[in-house]
Amino acid sequence: MFSGSYEHSLDAKGRIIIPAQFREKLGDAFYISKGLDHNLCVYPSDEWESFVEQLSKLPSLDARARSLQRFMVSGAVKVLPDKQGRVLIPTNLRDYANLDKDCLFVGDIKKVEIWNKSQFESDMDDIDPVALANDLGQQYDLSGFTF
Repeated sequence: MFSGSYEHSLDAKGRIIIPAQFREKLGDAFYISKGLDHNLCVYPSDEWESFVEQLSKLPSLDARARSLQRFMVSGAVKVLPDKQGRVLIPTNLRDYANLDKDCLFVGDIKKVEIWNKSQFESDMDDIDPVALANDLGQQYDLSGFTF
């Protein structure tokens, strides 16, 4: 499970150090892809394979499904950290997530997210966790949750 958040800086070449707290769980090689919130998602290889398997089950006759598959997979890259724990984030992914010098790694249970730090903070400021939990509780069974 991935949890917590860690700040790291993107260097001039587009490299960033993967936090040590996440590196071991991610493994020797892992995948980086676009996230749905103009962030990046970092998947251990087994989680990426499971995710792609789920995507492949979407109906190929549905244009929305094909679009989602393309969006999620077309920009994905397999990366191997160097000896310092750095990976190169391709320009297209940096641009998509508006990554600049200050980045934030956020644990998201089965994956890690990489955010523009300012954007993440702004998005979190807009969340009312009580209202969100109440809204989700009306749509999903949250009876087993303890907040």
